[in-house]
Amino acid sequence: MNHSAEIVIREAAACDREAIAGVLLEAYSEYAAVLPEPFWEEYRDSILGSVHGEAPVSRIVAELDGQIVGSVLLFTSSEAAYGRPELDIHTPIIRLLAVSPAVRGRGVARLLIREAAGRAIALGAASLNLHTSDMMASAIKLYERLGFKRAYETDLKNGDTLVKGYRLELQAPAGLQTKKTSTA
Repeated sequence: MNHSAEIVIREAAACDREAIAGVLLEAYSEYAAVLPEPFWEEYRDSILGSVHGEAPVSRIVAELDGQIVGSVLLFTSSEAAYGRPELDIHTPIIRLLAVSPAVRGRGVARLLIREAAGRAIALGAASLNLHTSDMMASAIKLYERLGFKRAYETDLKNGDTLVKGYRLELQAPAGLQTKKTSTA
């Protein structure tokens, strides 16, 4: 059943940051059980630092009945997203896609990714990047269904964990595409 008509996607206001942090910690807390405690604490601190930091170019939220139930952060480069200029990604990157467990399966993540892709196109980007690991298997399935392809050259290691790069090639809406003219 598709309930997306009830879901509102919008830019977050500064006052939404605590709600975003709450959704992220609720959604990502399942990984606390599989990560050693020091790694989880570092990951949690990284999540909170990204939410409260100034690096995202956009904080996109999903609302249902006036409550924030999902979010994604959009960054302009690997340096902005991770402090890793050596990854040499100079197109938008999404990070920390999260949906409250209570509303999963309703298309919220898909709507958030679609909005992030639209914003990437508006920035003039030809692709949208993300990174994930095998412990996020359901997210990987979603990304692949949405057309993301592995971008092996952007893989990185976080300790012993391989963090896999993915890229979605973007197409501007038909009205925004520039026409090539032939001089033949």
